[in-house]
Amino acid sequence: MNEKLFGKKPKHYRLKKHISQTQFIAYGFFLIIMTGSLLLMLPIASRDGQSEPFLNCLFTAASASCVTGLVVADTWTQWSLFGQMVLLVLIQLGGLGFISIGIFLSIVLRRKIGLKERGLMQESVNTLQIGGMVKLAKKIIIGTAIFEGTGAVILSCRFIPEYGLVRGTWYGIFHSVSAFCNAGFDLMGHTSQYISLCNYEGDWVVIGTISFLIITGGIGFIVWDDLSRKKLDFRHYMLHTKIVLVTTGVLLLTSTILFYLMERGNILVGLNGSETFLACFFSAVTPRTAGFNNVDTAALTDGSKFLSAILMFIGGSPGSTAGGIKTSTLAVLLLYVHSNIRQTYGVEIFGRRLEDESIRQSACILTINLGLMLAATIAIMVSQNLPMSDVFFETCSAIGTSGMSTGVTRSLNSFSRIVIILLMYCGRIGSLSFALAFTRSNRKPHVQLPAERITIG
Repeated sequence: MNEKLFGKKPKHYRLKKHISQTQFIAYGFFLIIMTGSLLLMLPIASRDGQSEPFLNCLFTAASASCVTGLVVADTWTQWSLFGQMVLLVLIQLGGLGFISIGIFLSIVLRRKIGLKERGLMQESVNTLQIGGMVKLAKKIIIGTAIFEGTGAVILSCRFIPEYGLVRGTWYGIFHSVSAFCNAGFDLMGHTSQYISLCNYEGDWVVIGTISFLIITGGIGFIVWDDLSRKKLDFRHYMLHTKIVLVTTGVLLLTSTILFYLMERGNILVGLNGSETFLACFFSAVTPRTAGFNNVDTAALTDGSKFLSAILMFIGGSPGSTAGGIKTSTLAVLLLYVHSNIRQTYGVEIFGRRLEDESIRQSACILTINLGLMLAATIAIMVSQNLPMSDVFFETCSAIGTSGMSTGVTRSLNSFSRIVIILLMYCGRIGSLSFALAFTRSNRKPHVQLPAERITIG
């Protein structure tokens, strides 16, 4: 009774008799994917007026809903304006989460937001407490509208002189939403298929705007809320915000430098200073987890591909439009290793000690995601003969919902495509959440078995 009154409900709290919050979200995303697949199968959705095979539509709808960006056919070449609009809706639903949008609509319609809906919202955006969910939902929708709207205006001003008023405006809107939601879908295939943003490799307006939207969408709604309340006072930010901002900054800086060091004799040859910086910086931004590219991904050195795979696996931050194991997970695990090496008690950072539960969850998330990615890589290689490095890159991209590819996506057979779909689905709703949704139990053992030490390392 007290737990319900104060909003401190256990994780196994049930929405209905047999459906948990995580299951409800998982089923919701499944229904969105299936609905999107059926809409994309309509002849009006294809540019040639022919109905696409179900598996191709399922793959595309899953990639859009899970804000991944992997495609089996070039978006502009394959899909009509109607099909592109379907993809844009799926991207927006997948990026913000249908729960957030549903609660905002309830607010607009002045419907009462009950404890059940607040609990769903908490699970959807991965917040630490149930209080303030209605206010947070408003901030998410309004903030998204401001960022996406501003990005759309800036990009439209750049595209309209090149493509005309109607097409340039549509391109601005589509790419702004796709970037903010970390989806990676683009409409640049009219010049060359699968070219992404390579025609704008040195364009500060396009690359700068897209980068800002990707980073903003990827740091998380929790961080948004904290920054809006405490402005630029870093000392008073929540520990979560501090860890996310520092980890994100370190990853961006080190990755930009590493990309330059590994590509200065390869794809950066012939570029001036400005173009070189944009190429390296965008290569550090987009794997986490947007999927755009302003240089040819397949032409990268093996070192850069491996670095991109690591960044895709890490992803963005909790409660954001990005996927991956998340920046906070990486930070917690590194801090835990550092603490053990120094043989100190507990994991401490910024004058605070991390809870043991955070460490256990981080280890679990890393293990599950890594296991899924490796198992999928082996399954695809057993299914068809493809270069291991390309398959590894593809599975990292899928589980991290990044969308970057060396071009192997359209070469996948039916079995491999299903494997990638499952990876994207698990990556979007969270592999740990997906596992717990179907294994969670209320039963607790009354008797614990005897403990015995084993040798480790």
